Amino acid sequence: MALSTEAASRLTARLDEHEDQISELWVRQVAATLRGRLSQGELDRQVRELFRSLRDLLAAGGTQLEDNDGGELRALLSEMSRSRALQGFTSTETAVSVFAVKDAFATATNVYDDAQAMSDYIGFGALIDQLGLFTFATYAQAREEVIADQAEQLLELATPVVKLWDGVVAVPLVGTLDSARAQVVMERLLQTLVDTGSPYAIIDITGVPAVDTQVAQHVLKTVVAARLMGAECIISGIRPQIAQTIVALGIEFGDIATKATLADALRHALRRTGADVARRGAARREN
Repeated sequence: MALSTEAASRLTARLDEHEDQISELWVRQVAATLRGRLSQGELDRQVRELFRSLRDLLAAGGTQLEDNDGGELRALLSEMSRSRALQGFTSTETAVSVFAVKDAFATATNVYDDAQAMSDYIGFGALIDQLGLFTFATYAQAREEVIADQAEQLLELATPVVKLWDGVVAVPLVGTLDSARAQVVMERLLQTLVDTGSPYAIIDITGVPAVDTQVAQHVLKTVVAARLMGAECIISGIRPQIAQTIVALGIEFGDIATKATLADALRHALRRTGADVARRGAARREN
């Protein structure tokens, strides 16, 4: 049931008459759901700001949240929803902060004893439902943004580029390599090559559980990009099972150097740089 301008006027009068009681009941109900996770002062401030903005919307003859007079109320709801999403509150806890005003209003004004008041209250409830839906949608969007940011951070943490030696960097890959992660690998590797001026890069796939055509294509694209930057790539960690899979799929790495272990790849890169590489056992025998 949509509100009429006459009903909005009557509701405004009731809000003015019972402001303190409605606000107190509203705060009390919300506080019971938050279990002390928000300070009493902060909660009281939020509720009173929402109360005043809701009252101003009705006083201006507004009957829908989308009305021009609802701009301030929408801004307050958005701020609260995003803040709660960042602080880890649930969607239910956030929505209750809005819906609780219905019970608070009904209790404070005793709408059940008057037919006209009950009719107005039904329209008031429909308006509050709009506020609740808007709050939930804003909360959901904010949570999606938080999750996306966290996923991006995890991608960066899961694809470190480490300097093994002067002129040699390595990218130890662990887990599945999809398109999004492959892009992160390429960007971080190329940036590290620029920052360190390293002519050799080792892409270690020891921690990659399986290599299919898609994974191989991602690796090859990274190698080509590194070559365009003037760096040579070495692929290490090719276990016997992965080698058999690569052959069965008909994947060719061409002239790209491949090694069984990261240690073999590092030894190969050091030889290419002209470093004197000797096995520890051999060096001991010579001494």
